[in-house]
Amino acid sequence: MDQQEFLKLADACLEHFADALEEFDPDEVDFSCTDGVLTIEFADGARYVLNRQTAASQMWFAAGARAWHYVWDGSAWLCDRDGHSLTACVSSSISEKIGREVSL
Repeated sequence: MDQQEFLKLADACLEHFADALEEFDPDEVDFSCTDGVLTIEFADGARYVLNRQTAASQMWFAAGARAWHYVWDGSAWLCDRDGHSLTACVSSSISEKIGREVSL
């Protein structure tokens, strides 16, 4: 994949999650998105970060002490270690953090 295609896919990914996070009460889950980085902040001050890594053509997600790298497989962002989807990981990480099931 060339850099332009990666940037288009990465920005669409960030926009997808930003749009989904708009539905949350900002006192429960808040976020900011700038320059390829989506920062998700919780009421207790914890922060999760989703960002594009242009040099590697990957999306990186960090939640607490855990972090994952995702590659585009042609239809979804999948973990480069075990193949789970970025969407599933972000959803389950936020669900675990706020104590209720969410699907992004």
